[in-house]
Amino acid sequence: MPASQPTAVRRAAVDDAAAIARIYNQGIEDRVATFETEPRSAAQIAAVLRERERTHPAVVAVRDGAVVGFAWTATYRARPCYAGVGEFGVYVARESRGSGAGLALLDGLAAACRAQGFWKLVSRIFPENTASRSLCRAAGFREVGVYHRHGRLDGEWRDVVIVERLIDEAPAG
Repeated sequence: MPASQPTAVRRAAVDDAAAIARIYNQGIEDRVATFETEPRSAAQIAAVLRERERTHPAVVAVRDGAVVGFAWTATYRARPCYAGVGEFGVYVARESRGSGAGLALLDGLAAACRAQGFWKLVSRIFPENTASRSLCRAAGFREVGVYHRHGRLDGEWRDVVIVERLIDEAPAG
């Protein structure tokens, strides 16, 4: 979908919770981006945003005044040595997929995380989710391996591809 205007990326606010929940629930329904199976309410998303606000950046993509996607980070592992590694998720509304919003989100998230002292972003992607894998490659992530039988979704074992991006320096070029 071509963008009608450039995508702006900004820090997510609690007021964005309803839009984020709508987009996240699309990802849950599609069954290609997460092991989650239960829809999230705006109140649940607001609680997550409040909980992570000071420690783990979240950003939204805005186009024509509407939130069209979001990306956020969570704790990778509790040990202090991993404090600068963020586990991320990125979701774009169905009607805005393929429009550049995802790349804008990952670049914006990396910048926000870098400014907060993070040195790496990591995630896991279902192997058949070629759109997300392509997006991550375009955003400077590399695939570092596969976790086999990582979890079950709808009763089926699913593998995941592990991706990472070092963000403690601005990208070259």
